Amino acid sequence: MNASPYPCLWFDSKAQEAAAYYCAVFPNSRIISSNPMAVVMELNGSTFMALNGGPQNAFTEAVSFVVTCNTQDEIDHYWNILTQDGGTEGRCGWLKDKYGVSWQIVPAILGQLMGDPTKAPKAMYAFMQMNKFDIAKLLEATAV
Repeated sequence: MNASPYPCLWFDSKAQEAAAYYCAVFPNSRIISSNPMAVVMELNGSTFMALNGGPQNAFTEAVSFVVTCNTQDEIDHYWNILTQDGGTEGRCGWLKDKYGVSWQIVPAILGQLMGDPTKAPKAMYAFMQMNKFDIAKLLEATAV
């Protein structure tokens, strides 16, 4: 068997609009199929479905999508584009986009810092003070 699970995002009525938006945000993205009820898209290699399901279910932070970034420029890009037009900033790299979908915009180096027993507490203290991650401040806080 070769079944590949992928997320379905439940929108009130803006699935097509949201799919086009996400395809513009992430490189190498495209709409695979679309009808009035649902859109299947590929966002930089990952499959998602956007469903026009009605108002009864709203997004929560219980599900978020992680975007791992190698540079501060990447963090700034995704943070800025996903918080514009009604998106909201959260703490520790979390945000909600204009549709209410939760994202975590994190630096790739975070796993390395958190895996080092001497650096992890310093890294955690530093990023707990941040909304958007700042790689330079993380490195400064964890310098030995």
